[in-house]
Amino acid sequence: MNTFLDNQKWRYATKKFDSSKKISNADLDTLKEAIRLSSSSYGLQLYKVIVVDNPEIRAQLQPAAWGQSQITEASHLFVFANQTTVGSEDIEGYLKNAEQTRNLPEGAMNAYGDFMKGGLLNLTDDAKKIWTAKQTYLALANLLNAAAELQIDTTPMEGFDPTQFNTILGLDKLNLNAAVVAAVGYRHEEDATQHYTKVRKSNEDLFITL
Repeated sequence: MNTFLDNQKWRYATKKFDSSKKISNADLDTLKEAIRLSSSSYGLQLYKVIVVDNPEIRAQLQPAAWGQSQITEASHLFVFANQTTVGSEDIEGYLKNAEQTRNLPEGAMNAYGDFMKGGLLNLTDDAKKIWTAKQTYLALANLLNAAAELQIDTTPMEGFDPTQFNTILGLDKLNLNAAVVAAVGYRHEEDATQHYTKVRKSNEDLFITL
């Protein structure tokens, strides 16, 4: 646990990446697996994660992110895109996957499926979008933590225009919406931010024990 906390103290929202350094395929696979294993309400994972390596696409995205250099300088750009709709087919797909993964007979999880449908399918369209967008942040947290363990730098970003990202990446055609972005790579030695002391609330200010 001490190593984990040390790595949390090491990580920061990197302002300037070293564009000459690329994440290895092995480490990239580890980051993807950390995202895949992330917690998700009901286990549904109603989002996609677009890993943008192509420099031309990232150059198109940069103006839609207020010109922030991390978009183009980082090794990779992770775009977490939530589903804009939730239907019975999403739940049925999960049930089939779960039954096959756990070697259960077909229909063994129907009661759980009915429970999920009762809770989700009756939500308004706006409520569904808000709920699926929140789910992406759980996956984002796993990415940030896994990257810190690998001494890979990250910058979580909400400073972008989702509508433009959706158009450039073709997400709107897939019923997806860019919810949050993470630039991932290695800090530049000239990034002064890495030397700043981390500022966080004290335990007394942050926690309430009842």
